[in-house]
Amino acid sequence: MRFAVLIALSVLAASLTACTPESGRGDSPELPAQAFDAAGEYDAIANGNAEDVQAWYDLAVRARTAGDAETALKALTRAAELQMSPIRIGLEKARIHVSNGDSGAALDALQKVSDSGFTAVNVITSDPVLNQLSGQLQYDELVAKMSIQAYPCKHRDEFSEFDFWLGEWDVHTANGSFAGKNRIEKAQAGCVLIENWVSVTGVPGMSMNYFDISSNEWVQVWSGAGGTQIVIRGGLGDEGLLLEGHINYVANGTSAPFRGLWTPLPDGRVRQFFEQSNDGGETWVSWFEGFYTRTNMGQQVSEK
Repeated sequence: MRFAVLIALSVLAASLTACTPESGRGDSPELPAQAFDAAGEYDAIANGNAEDVQAWYDLAVRARTAGDAETALKALTRAAELQMSPIRIGLEKARIHVSNGDSGAALDALQKVSDSGFTAVNVITSDPVLNQLSGQLQYDELVAKMSIQAYPCKHRDEFSEFDFWLGEWDVHTANGSFAGKNRIEKAQAGCVLIENWVSVTGVPGMSMNYFDISSNEWVQVWSGAGGTQIVIRGGLGDEGLLLEGHINYVANGTSAPFRGLWTPLPDGRVRQFFEQSNDGGETWVSWFEGFYTRTNMGQQVSEK
């Protein structure tokens, strides 16, 4: 478990200046409580490996696991003095306080970790020692705040505006002919919608859809096996989500203005209407009109 924590922390090291690499040996595993002379081991390290930051950290973990909170905190202080990552120090200090029954001090330590910019909330919630604080108001509020910072797209309404398109769909044209199947799902913690299309003739295509916070617009980037490339952007209107931009045809190297409109219908279907302009946007002609019917009785596709 400690090794898994270190892996998670190392991913953040590039963006958190507070997290500097240590000796490279990784966190010590949680060792079963056993009778050992923590104070004596403290003296042995002080007299032999006093500059070994990992040795001090390992001792802190072992002493905590064995129930010697005093020695654990002393060893952890030595590791901190040798410039071990404040994140690792803060998390282990919180564990020591939890094990010693001091939830207030543990919560204060976690708060300092959060205030330093650490957002890997899953490291805390998956830790069997730290998660003993679950249910306490300060802990639950801290986890909720860190979750918003770690996964902001899940907590912003704009990123849910296109959710009516999520699902497994059978697509038919306006005259009822079967056109193909489409699967739209959320990915990247709610930041992206991924479309995977297969036409009735077996030709696939896919798009990435995301909300661009710099322009407050939805963006779709499509690429199909048949050589169509679509880049359109826009937002919600009275008729649905309208995106405008251009389409490229790889086969002949041409490009044209292009737009798409997605409209949720009262019966649960979704209408998708594409138009292309052949005169620079003066007039528009229908390119594709499809009606989406859910394959799985209204079940939306859950995020990966």
